Amino acid sequence: MTRFRQRVCGILGLILAGIAPSSTLAGDWVSLFDGQSLSGWTKAGRSGSQWEVVDGAIVGSGQASMLYSPKGDYKNFRFRAEIKINDGGNSGMYFRCPDADGNFSKGYEAQIDSTHRDPIRTGSVYGFVHVYKQLVPPDTWFTYEVEVVDKNWRGKVVPHIKVSINGEVLYELVEYTKAWDKGYFAFQQHDPGSKVQIRKIEVMELDEKGR
Repeated sequence: MTRFRQRVCGILGLILAGIAPSSTLAGDWVSLFDGQSLSGWTKAGRSGSQWEVVDGAIVGSGQASMLYSPKGDYKNFRFRAEIKINDGGNSGMYFRCPDADGNFSKGYEAQIDSTHRDPIRTGSVYGFVHVYKQLVPPDTWFTYEVEVVDKNWRGKVVPHIKVSINGEVLYELVEYTKAWDKGYFAFQQHDPGSKVQIRKIEVMELDEKGR
């Protein structure tokens, strides 16, 4: 039986049993941005930072800050967004942030950086895997995706972090330190010279088997 038919049969079974199925199931993409407002999102950081919606995209500028997603218990998932960073700009796509307090050091960071003075470029998981080659030019939209699942690796359950750009997998990090267990998604506004734009933010929550 195909996966689609299994899911349909499962939903029909719930209905016949008198149980209302959940509006979202593991394996469904769910939008976290309505394209019009910052509804549900929370800003934390310095005064003078700005997050706004312009022409269907979230735009971060000004002083250092973070913008956090609506809930903070994401653990196993695929998370993706379309992103653009300016020439000389720096940002980050964060996942498993334990707190929504604006601290750049909390959570895993998928670096967003094409030409910033920091040589660690887009495609890196900051502090774990560093990419120094420019994979995406500045002022260019690209799709950034991470897949994160806790799986057994040689007798130890650890996060497996798969990083993709424009649908191409760059690598899979087996993260032995287990630094961050679960948490928020967030985006970083790094400094006044940076301007990051983000649209089509989506999450697909996965089960403990990564499905």
